[in-house]
Amino acid sequence: LARASATRAAGARAASTLITQQAGASVQAMNALSLASPLNTRSFFFSSAAKADAAPAISKEEVQGLFSLWNDALATLDPDTVAKRYASTSVLLPTVSDTPRTDYESIKSYFVDFLQKKPQGVILESNVIQGDDWCMDAGIYEFTMGATGDKVKARYTYVYQFEEGEWKIAHHHSSVMPEAFLG
Repeated sequence: LARASATRAAGARAASTLITQQAGASVQAMNALSLASPLNTRSFFFSSAAKADAAPAISKEEVQGLFSLWNDALATLDPDTVAKRYASTSVLLPTVSDTPRTDYESIKSYFVDFLQKKPQGVILESNVIQGDDWCMDAGIYEFTMGATGDKVKARYTYVYQFEEGEWKIAHHHSSVMPEAFLG
């Protein structure tokens, strides 16, 4: 009886070891696949896995608060301050320009003109999605142009990545609400 019990225990240990090895191999295979996948969050949103810093946890409210950092940068009326809110590899698809901006200089150039309007924004509707090392806020915001008092309502998307110790904008898309033009 003792011998049968010892044999079962040894068999159980061997099975457990085999399962652990297979699980480890499966995890390694899944990791290899995810790194090769075009939808891997680091390779999809960022230019390289090595470039993205380890991102700290961030709450939904903190993601929504990232807009305030950008909006505060607008209030300085300094295009350099605003452009520094964008990641080193980023895309800006601005509201009032047909030209995609994909580097620091072109982003800064856009804000040279836009800041003359003295814009200040408020978020009307926010939808946050979070990943392991990125976060996104998409919704509707409204800008009041301090220079004229005009108001512009637009749809927005911000995708943030953690870079140089802070959350920066990797992708920013803003477009005027289309239904007003459809009549």
